[in-house]
Order: sequence, then structure tokens, then C-alpha cells
Amino acid sequence: MEKFHDKGCLKNNGLRLYPQNLMPVMRPKGGNFDLEDRSKLTHHIPLCALQGLNKSKMLKFMMAAICCTVGLAAQAQFTISGTVHDAKKNEALIGAAIQLQDQSRAALTDEQGRFELKNVKAGKHVLTVRFLGYAEGKKEVEVSGDLQLDFSLDESSQLTDEVVVLATRASDNSPTAFSNISKTVIQKQNFGQDMPFVLNWTPSLVTTSDAGAGIGYTGVRIRGSDATRINVTINGIVLNDAEEQGVYWVDVPDIATSTQNIQIQRGVGTSTNGSGAFGGSINLQTNTRKDQPYADVINSFGSFGTHRHTVGFGTGLKNKFAFDGRMSLIGSDGYVDRATSNLKSYYLSGGYYGDKTMVKAIVFGGQEITYQSWWGVPQSRLNNDTSAMRVTANAEGWNKQQTQNLFNSNSRTFNAYTYPNQVDNYAQDHYQLHISHRANENLTLNAALHYTYGRGYYEEYQYNQSFATYGVPNAVIGTDTVKNSDLVRRLWLNNHFYGMTWSMNYEKEKWSSIVGGAFNRYDGDHYGEITWAQIATTVPPSYRYYFNNGKKQDFNIFWKTNYQLAENLIGFIDLQYRRVDYKAAGMEDAGVVVDFNVNYNFFNPKFGLTYTLAHDQQLYASYSIGNREPVRSDFVQANAGQQPLHETLHDVEAGWRMRKNNVALNINGYFMGYKNQLVLTGKLNDVGAAIRTNVADSYRAGIEFDGGIRFNQYFTWNANLTLSQNKIKNFTEVLYDYGVNYDQNNEVDKQHKNSDISFSPDIIGGSIFLYHPMKGVELGLLTKYVGLQYLDNTSNSGRVINSYFINDLRLSYSWKPQWMREFTVSLLLNNIGNVMYSSNGYTYGYYGGGSEIRQNYYYPQAGRNYLLMVAMRF
Repeated sequence: MEKFHDKGCLKNNGLRLYPQNLMPVMRPKGGNFDLEDRSKLTHHIPLCALQGLNKSKMLKFMMAAICCTVGLAAQAQFTISGTVHDAKKNEALIGAAIQLQDQSRAALTDEQGRFELKNVKAGKHVLTVRFLGYAEGKKEVEVSGDLQLDFSLDESSQLTDEVVVLATRASDNSPTAFSNISKTVIQKQNFGQDMPFVLNWTPSLVTTSDAGAGIGYTGVRIRGSDATRINVTINGIVLNDAEEQGVYWVDVPDIATSTQNIQIQRGVGTSTNGSGAFGGSINLQTNTRKDQPYADVINSFGSFGTHRHTVGFGTGLKNKFAFDGRMSLIGSDGYVDRATSNLKSYYLSGGYYGDKTMVKAIVFGGQEITYQSWWGVPQSRLNNDTSAMRVTANAEGWNKQQTQNLFNSNSRTFNAYTYPNQVDNYAQDHYQLHISHRANENLTLNAALHYTYGRGYYEEYQYNQSFATYGVPNAVIGTDTVKNSDLVRRLWLNNHFYGMTWSMNYEKEKWSSIVGGAFNRYDGDHYGEITWAQIATTVPPSYRYYFNNGKKQDFNIFWKTNYQLAENLIGFIDLQYRRVDYKAAGMEDAGVVVDFNVNYNFFNPKFGLTYTLAHDQQLYASYSIGNREPVRSDFVQANAGQQPLHETLHDVEAGWRMRKNNVALNINGYFMGYKNQLVLTGKLNDVGAAIRTNVADSYRAGIEFDGGIRFNQYFTWNANLTLSQNKIKNFTEVLYDYGVNYDQNNEVDKQHKNSDISFSPDIIGGSIFLYHPMKGVELGLLTKYVGLQYLDNTSNSGRVINSYFINDLRLSYSWKPQWMREFTVSLLLNNIGNVMYSSNGYTYGYYGGGSEIRQNYYYPQAGRNYLLMVAMRF
């Protein structure tokens, strides 16, 4: 507020002219005024202009004021806001474009389908709404004040890319818990880190990074379930490794840039392709068709030598054809010592878009060379405990060089590996061909062929290795027989994964039905080679010391249907049959014989109801069964005659959804009961490797809150909170007693009742608070809280990952000059509170020397750091 003065009145015309950018506005008291934007008014009638005027002059003045007021009213500007949704399903359409034709201005809908156009002049205007796969919508409006509009779009008769993922996704009426992430949200958070860090603020999700900075080997858990229990697909084609069932995001660097949207389902979810979803599923759709040509140049730089360079392009739709491409380079030194990453990736697609037929070929992949930081940091090193570090070195059997590395390293960035070429070097190429055809207005047919070729190795330096372990004769030097030597080895994986997926989508009146399935085949070679030995007289060049091959066939077929049982009630049924044939033979590292042949027949039914309380509220409930086979290491490491059992999950979900005006809220409760869940118990096999054991009964139960509110044009808040219990009813911990003189090997069992499942925090919270102070500027406070996690299944307070509360600050400025589609500068300040925390770890222990030896290892994450991104879109 400033004080108004009469100085400077123009006596000739009674009007005072103010600077063009600011104006004073009369207030009721004290002659005070605020400064407002010139777009509202440019002139003001001061008090001095009304002093000393006779009636004639007063009348003339009033007439002039009226004319001025009319002219100013014509220049007044208002806001048009509203929503865009599917006319038939009433689902919000995220990313729909709303254009004000006469002003060549546009806006995109957010996660609730809302949009806002500011500074619209009074008068008649035409608004056009476009969304891929839907017929264009138009409205002519008369603007004389702020206006609220709702657009209902009908599906287009022309096929679009969305049909590719329809079969594996949940709809707004599905009785299950899910989140949709639009391209706009992905772009904001995509500074070059791996996909888990782009998704970090979605409900019930926890991320981790071996290197501590989000680039390289990263992981994700949903509701406490690890990556081997999360089904991941790209365009409906499974990304999970066929044998170990995990997902290695480092093999598809910068896939976020080529992703159009993502759906995350929690729990069993709806039927999908590949291994069972025991914690959730992540469904990615790559870039959809763009009708106009474009080019993108994106560069990022930041802490720890991080850099990312991306070039993307597209031809737009020309004579029913469209082509797109991307190339990326990402590098980082990592937060942890020597945890470097050198990542290259590409994406190419070409599509034909006919009136009833779509054919699209997609090729993507890349190569990663990542220095290993898998070992973690021992608790003794984190605590700077000298005596405990000596115990660690003895427990690990480290030599003098390795022990010096432990003592001389930074307490949080210690890396057990020092060999210069201790790297993981792996390349993976994905080929997809999608064909869709609309047979009639009710029936759409989809089919896809795919092939993935992966090859690479990780190299490691091994100290004082026994020749006998590698099947190599001892070396004789003069009169001495040498039985051990330092050596370098490479452990190779060369695999082929190929198959097809298909679906038929039928919609008519009360029915919405999908029949689909897939057949996939995997063929993978595992082998190890010695590339160098300090004493190499008996080691042949590139000596292969083990080899085994795994073959896996995976067939599934499903039928899922939504049926309108009553005006406000929709029934859901989803039935899936899955057949798995898996065999492997050969020799594994350390002389382990690999020989198994297993077959599984799984039936995975799902049932649910969705009840519409009002047009903006729903209640839903579902019951689902999921089955999942053990992973490769469960078979390879199992003792003879102790083959692991498959796991079964019974999942109950129930919730309430509300989307009203500027508020969206979801509340979901779940109970996930497991039969024969495979967990680590401390048990070792015959060669000392840890093995997983089936536990009869365990469960995860919780409640999830997530939603968003748009307070006004300046402030938006999206947040989520998960409260849960995760228990094993009866757990047997196994420890080995090696005796006072380490001359024994006795198994000691400890019983635990209702113990907590490892890596399953009782509380997970996320928040994104956005502030838009002016056009093109956004400030975001991103908050994540993860509660205490146990390193094993004993609920032992000495084996925990402490809870952590992290805040990131994201700032961005976007400008749309005439010569460029968009220019954006973004700054991400990670962990602004410089919290020293760890997000993952492991533990092991035994009895020896008359006491219990316990070693905890952690993966510390980076303190305060930054990433700066500049994006130019043409």
C-alpha cells in the first residue's frame, strides 16, 4: 500500500496520467491505493479533478468519465476455466489442449482434467479443444466476466496410439487403486535421473540409488514390495527380466523423455502381461503421435559431474505417416566414490495412421557402463568406529589393501571396489511392431510383435582365488606349487526375449470388454571368463570356467469386463490363465550345478464393484488373486531336494474417489494376504550363498490417502500418505554358530511372532506444493517422508534403516517466444536440508569366536545437490 497524493494533476483536462505499467486504485479509506497490472486500467480520476468545477463543467466531466469507463470496460480481461472429460465414460482427459483461436493462446488440462486461460478480453471468442483419439470440440462464448466451462469429447473414429495400452490399464471406473502420470508432470521432473526418481512422489512408493544420486543402478518398491514383484510394461510388452523378474532401469536410460504417460497400479491390479504383480504394476506408454513437426534440445548439468544431453525430433503427421526420434547421453561421477555412469540411449518410431488401421514400429534401447557400487557402506564406516571397522575387515576377510581403503575413505561415500575397470557393461535393444484395426464402431483389434536383445558383463577383480575353484590346474614355478592367484573375471549374460501380445476391445451400450493375452519366450546364456591372472601359466586365454543356459516360456490369456448392472452400479470381472515353463542346465559360478525344469499353471481371478454416489464421487471394492513363480536364483541356490514353492496373494481393495471443481481425493484401504511368500531367513546353501525360504502366512494391510487441491491461480497442492502394517505371523531366523575356534558349523534357529516384513515402512508420505507467482514461473516444494524400515524380518531395532524426511525445491521459468515453441529453464535443488540418510541396505550375522558378529550395510544418499536443465522446444 502507498499513500495517494494530489500532486501532478493536469489542470487542463482534469485527468492524471500514470505510468503505463501501473495504476492507483481508489480505496474507501485514507486515499490509499494499490498498484495493479496495467492490463486492467491505464488511467485514474484523481480527487483534485473534481474540485472547483461548476455544474456545466461537472456535466461535461461526467460524460467524459462515462465514455472513458465504457472504453476501459471493453479492455477488461477475465479468466476462462473448466474441465475436459470423456463424454461416454466421464473420465478426466489429462493433457487435452484448449485453444483460444482469436488470440492464438492455449492451455493443457492437469491431472484432474482442469484448465485455465487467463487475461481473456471481453467479447465473443471461439474455444477449440483437442485430445488425441477424440473428436475436436468447439464452443463460441460471450465473455463479460470470469467463465466456467465443461467440455465433453467423443472418441474419434480414427485410431490412435492409446489403443496399444488399453488392454493392460485400469479405467476411471476400475475398482482398484491407481495413479496416472501425464507427460507434463514427467517433463517437469525429468532432469536425467532414472525413472524411479521421476515417480518418487506417487503413493506408497520408495526409491533408492546405489550411487546415491539417482543415476546408475536405481530401484523402486511399492507398498514395500521389491522390483521382482512389480510388473513393468512398455506399450503392453513386459520389461521385467524373465528369469530374475526385476527391472534394471539403467538399461533404458532416459526412457522418461520418450514416455507419453504412465499408470501405476497398486496391489494385484488388472491383468497384465509377464510375471505377477505382487506389489503393483507400472505401465509406460511411449510417445504418441504429434500432428505438427517438432524438435527438442535438452541439456542438464549438476552436482557430481552430472550431465545429460538429449536431442529429439518428429516429422508430424504427413500423408498419414509420422516419424519420431531421440538420442541421449547421460553421465555422472556419482555421490559414492568411483560410482560413475556412462549411459547412451536412443528411441525411434514410425507409424501409419489410417482411418481404421494403425501400424507403428518402435525401436529403443541403449548401453550402460556403470562402475559398481553394489557393496554398500558398512555401519562401522558410517559411524567412524575404528574398532568396529577392524571387525568388519576381519568378517569380510579383507586383505591389507582392502582394509586401508575402508579406513581411508569418506564415511558416507566408501566404495569397496578400487579396481579401475570394476564396471557393469550391458547393452539392450528393444524392437516392437504394433498393429491396430477398428473392425467397426464397437470392436478394435490389436496385435504386437516384440524382440529384445541383451548382452553384456560385469567385470571384477578377485583376490587370492583358488585355481581349483575355477577348474584350473595349480601353477608350478620352479619347485613351488602355487594354488592361489589374484585374477580378473567377467560374468556374462547374453539373452533373447521375443513373442507377441494381442487384444480385442469391445464396447457397446452397457458392455466394455477386453480379451487379450501374450506368448513370450526367453533364451539366455550365463557364463564366466577369466581375462587376466597374476599367475597365468595354467590359465588359457579368455578361459570360460562356467556356462549354463535358461529357457522360459510364458503364456497368458485374460478376459476383463465392465458391465453396467444398474444406473449407478458397474460390475467388474477379470479372469486370467497363465502357463509358465522354465528350465535351465549347466554349471554356475563356484561349481554349483544348475539343473531344474518346472511348470506352473496359474489362475488369477479378480472381481469388483464400482458405485457412483454422484457424478463426482465413487465407491469401489475388489477381490483379486495373484500367483507368481520363484525367480532364477531361488532355483539355482536351493539345496538339492528343496525346490521353492510358488507364491500366492489374496488382495482386497476398497475405496472412495471424489473429483469436484478444484479438489480431488482418493482414499483406499487394502489387505494383501500372502501364502508361501519367499523371504530371506539367514539360511545358507551348501556353498554359503543366502537362500530364500517360503513362509506360510504373511500380510500387508494399510490405508492410502492421495489427492490434490487448487486453492487459486497461484497455489496447488498434491499429497499422499500411506499408513500400513506388514507382518509375518511366524518367522524362523537362522544363524550359524562356528564355535569359539571357528571349527564348527551348527545351525541355530530363533522363532519370531508377528515380525515386521523387511523394507516395509509403516508410513510413506509425499507432497508437491506448487506456487505460480506470475506467468511462466513455477516454484515447487517436493517433500518425501519414509518411516523406519527393518533390514531383516526379525523386527530387531539394531538392524534398521532410520526414517527420513527430505525436501527438494524445484524452480522453473517457461517462455514462449514467437520463434520457438517453448524455452524452459529449471533448477532442482535436492535435499535442501542436507539430511544425511540411507534408503536401502542389508544385514548378515553369525556366532563366532564366542560372540555374535553382526554386520549392517547401507546405501547413503547424497546430501544437498542440484541439477540445472535448459530445454528448447521448436
